[in-house]
Amino acid sequence: MSTEPETTEDAEPGPPGTESTSAGGPGTGGGETGTGGGETGTGETAGTGGGDAGTEERTGAQGGDAGTGQGADAESAEAGTGRAASGEGARADAEGGDTGTPQVSEAEAELRAQQAERERIEQRKAEKKAPIASGTKLSGKAADLLAAVRAVESGEKPAATVFEEPPAAPRSAPEPERRPRPVAPGPVSAPIGPTPEAVRAVRQVLGEGGAPEVLAPQGATVLGEGADDQLRADPWQLLRIAGVRPEQADGFARALLGAECGPDDERRGRAVTGWLLEQAALAGHTVLEMPALLAALSQRGVPEPDSAVQGAIAEGEALVFQDALEGEAATPAPAAEEGAEEDAERPVRVLVGLERYALAEESLADGLARLVNSAPKQDGSAEDWERAAAAAQGSAAELIRAVAGQGLVLHTGGEASLAEPAALLTAASSLGLRAWAATHNPIGRNRFAALLRRSGQTADVPGQAGEAPADSPVATVSGLLAGLEGPGRDADGALDLDLLVVLDAPQLDVETAALLTESLPDGARLVLAGDPAVLWSAGPGRVFADLLAARICPQVASRRPDPGPLGELVSGIGVGELNQVEAPGKEVVIVPVRDAAEAVHRTVQLVVDSVPRAIGVPAEKTQVITPGHGGAVGTRALNAALKERLNPGPGRFGGFDPGDRIVHSPAPGRALPGRVVTADAEGLHLSCEGEAVVVPREWVEQSVRHGWALTAHQAVGSRWPAVVVVLPGDAAQALSRPWVYTAFGRADRHLSVVHGVEQALPRAVAEVQAKPRTTRLPALLAPQISGT
Repeated sequence: MSTEPETTEDAEPGPPGTESTSAGGPGTGGGETGTGGGETGTGETAGTGGGDAGTEERTGAQGGDAGTGQGADAESAEAGTGRAASGEGARADAEGGDTGTPQVSEAEAELRAQQAERERIEQRKAEKKAPIASGTKLSGKAADLLAAVRAVESGEKPAATVFEEPPAAPRSAPEPERRPRPVAPGPVSAPIGPTPEAVRAVRQVLGEGGAPEVLAPQGATVLGEGADDQLRADPWQLLRIAGVRPEQADGFARALLGAECGPDDERRGRAVTGWLLEQAALAGHTVLEMPALLAALSQRGVPEPDSAVQGAIAEGEALVFQDALEGEAATPAPAAEEGAEEDAERPVRVLVGLERYALAEESLADGLARLVNSAPKQDGSAEDWERAAAAAQGSAAELIRAVAGQGLVLHTGGEASLAEPAALLTAASSLGLRAWAATHNPIGRNRFAALLRRSGQTADVPGQAGEAPADSPVATVSGLLAGLEGPGRDADGALDLDLLVVLDAPQLDVETAALLTESLPDGARLVLAGDPAVLWSAGPGRVFADLLAARICPQVASRRPDPGPLGELVSGIGVGELNQVEAPGKEVVIVPVRDAAEAVHRTVQLVVDSVPRAIGVPAEKTQVITPGHGGAVGTRALNAALKERLNPGPGRFGGFDPGDRIVHSPAPGRALPGRVVTADAEGLHLSCEGEAVVVPREWVEQSVRHGWALTAHQAVGSRWPAVVVVLPGDAAQALSRPWVYTAFGRADRHLSVVHGVEQALPRAVAEVQAKPRTTRLPALLAPQISGT
């Protein structure tokens, strides 16, 4: 996932020469999937209702670009494509002036911890393989392939052999010896932004090229020292600024280079290659297959795609890999002649990716192999573990037995299955293990802490509503990695624990998962638990799904069904069936609508009046979920209508008033629901699940939006007593089973569906699966796991 602050916008900058760059403006080449549209019928009836797509909004990446065939989910792409790039974001001072040395925030601490870990991973990779004199970012296979590329350029080899290499020898399983550990993040001074002079110089270059000058602060930050000179020497470096598209960079280059500018410019080819790989990452891929990348380059007007890719590889801007094909695709064709070689070379697929995700995926594979191949620390005798398992029931006992002898275990199930990880933590603590759980967000953390209290794991300590007790062994993943929550780190820099249970495991992207596994001490046990039917992570990768498919460790499937009509409805969706369910207590209500205006009206009516009156759930405990941010029935339109009824005000603090429900996105892939408390010179003061958060003024527009209505990616990992899912008519093409499953599954007691998609809903549940993601994790794990 990107390390840039997550935004809550999907807008893109306008074409060069346009000062106004608002979403949907001319030349944006992207925009949002509209969420308005006609709906049918009126009234309320018990039954089942619709869903939406896993492609909630199209980012400026245009999932179809890049030849990946992938539409980037709105939340997947929110990082780095927000208002800062579109001119709608926080307007940094014209000179990029200093704002002093602010206190380090949770988001900053998390990002720095990730940066420190990535630096450590890179250093470790460099130590394992000797560097080469040129292209020092490459090593191993990538270095060999780079040498092949240069051999072609020098005429020593024919071009047809550029990606050929002998089959790689399988890597031996890693030794279970003590490995270097990440250093726990300590106090770090606030990052220093670009100097006013640097911003001024970049602004001047942007002006000369007709690009929006509002991009100057971000351009100076992304490109670093000498950003203005870099842009003059290679105008297509503008593509490194989030939200800029190739056609806009082309216009900028024409203005600066004049007659020298052309589609065959090698600088353009390299830049577009990197841009396509970034867009693929926003769509969830860690790598792209070479044919897909070459096709995408052709679509983008690059006349010699092969040369463009080879140039990017030679400059260290991309890495290339060969992974052996498995299954039928790996079966060699029969020999055409008797003299043909008996030992046919094993077929491979050629993949290209960005260095940061390649290093993260390799580090994750190393860490998982270490857990699988090493014996866990012997805490408690086998008899003690068996007694603990015997005291549990059903699949909870299976989970305890699996964890007793294995370093890595996968657990699958719905909301009701959380009782089994809770039983595991209770049993592990009784055996003297330092056991912790980590969740995707604070709502999930507090819910699981409450479950542990009910099961007797922690003392029933009274506290503020929605706040986990201080002694609860539950943290958020981000807080655990940043050192703001959890047990802290030992002298070697590893997490000071014996067992870590990660809930909401499908939300782990490759970078976060790599940080977690590399932070575990030798002998620790890791349990990844989650519901495989929900939407995948906002960042690149599909870690949980890849591990389930790889079958390298024990897997325990919960046999606890989610109860009641809601549980029956959601369970059916998970297997592709949209069933009618009996809802005597109005657990499920369908509200057909004809058009966008009626959809907004009925949504507000449900939240403000119908659900509180008929169900007994107040408006502040009811969450609206809709497909995307834009359109006539997107989060913006619904939040505006709900604010007018529930907390009217002038929006004195950057569009917000005290009491407003909000969602704060401090980092990519994270969405923290909360409320506005107040605002002052320090920034916007929020309360997010009992935690006080201060968002600096310059980040408010970029990272905070109203939160009465959310998208499904923002809602994943959380649950509310009542949920209203809004399905406008124009969302029919975006519907998918994972989105419907995720949105409907956020309700605890009541689900209302504002339904305008007619038969597109059951068709999507039955036929539209999650879009595939291209990753390398299974191929990286296979040679490292004993017996595979």
